Amino acid sequence: MTRNRVVVLGGAGAMGRITVRDLLRTGRGLEIVVADTHPAPVRELGVRCLETDVTDPASLRRALDGAFAAIASLPYSFNVQVMRGALGCGVHYIDLGGLFHLTRQQLALAGDFERAGLVGLLGMGSAPGILNVLAVRAARGMERVREIHCMVGAADHTRYRGGAPLEFGYAADTLLDEFAKESAVFRAGRWQMVPALDPGERVRARFPAPVGTRALDTTLHSEVATLPLAFADRGVREVTFRQSFEPEFADRLRFLAELGMLDTTPLDGATGLSPRSVLLGLLRRFPPQERQGPLQRYEILRTLVRGTRRGRGVTVVADCHAGPRAGWGTGPDIDTGAPPSIAVQLLHSGEMPLRPGVWAPESLVPVEPFLRELERRGMRVRVHSRR
Repeated sequence: MTRNRVVVLGGAGAMGRITVRDLLRTGRGLEIVVADTHPAPVRELGVRCLETDVTDPASLRRALDGAFAAIASLPYSFNVQVMRGALGCGVHYIDLGGLFHLTRQQLALAGDFERAGLVGLLGMGSAPGILNVLAVRAARGMERVREIHCMVGAADHTRYRGGAPLEFGYAADTLLDEFAKESAVFRAGRWQMVPALDPGERVRARFPAPVGTRALDTTLHSEVATLPLAFADRGVREVTFRQSFEPEFADRLRFLAELGMLDTTPLDGATGLSPRSVLLGLLRRFPPQERQGPLQRYEILRTLVRGTRRGRGVTVVADCHAGPRAGWGTGPDIDTGAPPSIAVQLLHSGEMPLRPGVWAPESLVPVEPFLRELERRGMRVRVHSRR
């Protein structure tokens, strides 16, 4: 194992490029390798690039052989396959998260990683990722933790020209699955499934300006898979995840969901195409949207924890702000792209314990060093209590 080589799988993608740039800017002594099917977009950064197909075990092995750690900046459907590849190569593993069910499959590999002396860190982005660490910070000093509510509120006043009728802020298949699949909630001490974007689960939350008051909908997310496990010893009874969507975007996706256009089952006929593949193919016909004027996006990641401290009921809210100037001008996407870079650096430096096994962020990531690194990148963390 080369003690300083980090392989970013999918490093030429939108989030992967942010991770690579962050590693180049802040990762002292690390050798960065980008492994992607089309690595051309990052060649200008001067990093070593490998054409890699993660679905081909030999190709994946060539990319990972001898590395210290692999960061999977990929659609979540590849996570288990890549995680097994990292295990086979003796490489630590970090990803951006699965959607509940896949995360639970990955947790089942804990024994294999422990026996191999390797760390598998799941869901180390913004949501999941930052939200999970904020839960630990918010619950500090509580003897009992009754509820944990994870939320994402965002506002985008940037002007754009052109583009497709639907523009996705992250991997299209991941977001479409959030709209198409039932959502998980942990309530009354057990997991249950509710319809995606169920109006009965919708809440309104007030965020600081410029986000303001937002309607939040429940979608399938892995915070709900792991936080109940981490806080079981403090008696947690409820865990939820909700996020805001721009109304026009949400209405269009709901309409497409009703039509069945998010379905991945092949249509009848010789082509074998699914409604979703047709939808995504049509969207790819449109030219990329062009930003007009300055970036005006803002995102707040919030974890609200209710419990007891010194025998009295308390509610603690922990917010992470990411505005247009965060990440040296990257903008709010830094809150997804930077955490895997931070995590691998903390693991490499020893600030994060090299504890073999498979972990969610709340069970492994050291809170203060992690929050320090968020602040270093222009993300502001604010914590306050309510009685």
